[in-house]
Amino acid sequence: MTDLTEQRETGSQADPAIEVSVVVPILNEEAYIGPCIESILKQDFPRERMEVLFVDGDSEDKTTAIIAQYQEKYPFIHCLRNPGRTVQLALNIGIRAAVGEYIVRLDAHSEYADDYISQSIATLKKTGADNVGGPMIACGKNAVQKVVAAAYHSPFALGGGKFHIADYEGYVDTVFLGAYKRQTILDLGLYDEDFPRSEDDEFNMRLHAHGGKVYMTPSIKSRYYPRDSYRKVFKQYYEYGVWKVAVIKKHKKPARLSHLVPISFVLFIALFGLLSLFFSPARWVFGGVMGLYLLLDVYFSFSNKRVKGFVNKLRLMWVHFILHISYGLGFLQGIFQFAGKTFQPV
Repeated sequence: MTDLTEQRETGSQADPAIEVSVVVPILNEEAYIGPCIESILKQDFPRERMEVLFVDGDSEDKTTAIIAQYQEKYPFIHCLRNPGRTVQLALNIGIRAAVGEYIVRLDAHSEYADDYISQSIATLKKTGADNVGGPMIACGKNAVQKVVAAAYHSPFALGGGKFHIADYEGYVDTVFLGAYKRQTILDLGLYDEDFPRSEDDEFNMRLHAHGGKVYMTPSIKSRYYPRDSYRKVFKQYYEYGVWKVAVIKKHKKPARLSHLVPISFVLFIALFGLLSLFFSPARWVFGGVMGLYLLLDVYFSFSNKRVKGFVNKLRLMWVHFILHISYGLGFLQGIFQFAGKTFQPV
């Protein structure tokens, strides 16, 4: 690993010609890193004005070996080590090492339109916004991943957040990934290293609190590959639920309806599921609500035009349930985990 990982001190290799630093947190991404790099190499932004910083959390697969092969031919590609392994630490390592005026955050699970970087920089300059990005357009390679991708665009699954709407343009709370001036991030104190999840939500909330603006445009195009198994999806959204509580608590903002519905669903199942064992009225309430949920799940799954085939429609129903239960359980865990905790300013 040490012979593949380049360590750079902040500004130690500053090149005034570099305008953009691309920062990509990575960990065990051998299945995705090749296509990700290929899409970066196809960018129409001049290579002599950019650097690409992969920040690796000690991957145990062939991720860094694949990067090393590209480094032999493309000297603007670098690989930094992230011993802490989590995303927010990787971002901060990359940003500190970056020399470009602009930071473009990328994800190894994504592929990017040829003008992704140039559109990001142009949008920053045109709008004067502090953070810009495009919609999260999810897609899949295997059957489960394709169904998960379809769920991402379903209002029944995730509540219809704006960054899942392909043609929305305007000011928003948050965007997928993001691009910003490096100095903006430094002025805000970088990403909060106490947040291994929801680090982008926390950062954008802090940005808004300091008068900053976040802008989304469909001209910044990418394709995102979500988790490809039910277990991975459950784990991811459980952690999102836990750390959403931390974001809300730190910034003293009220939870939104989309945050409260999953935990309410979990609490209802637990409470009325237990009561229905002993009381007939509770049995009717439990059956009625679960029946309504099933009807809604059937409707949104079988009317989803992104999913073809009866079996895949059933898979989508299951993914909806996983997303709701995992996020709700995580949110409940977060309430207990962060009770009484005081978050320090960055």
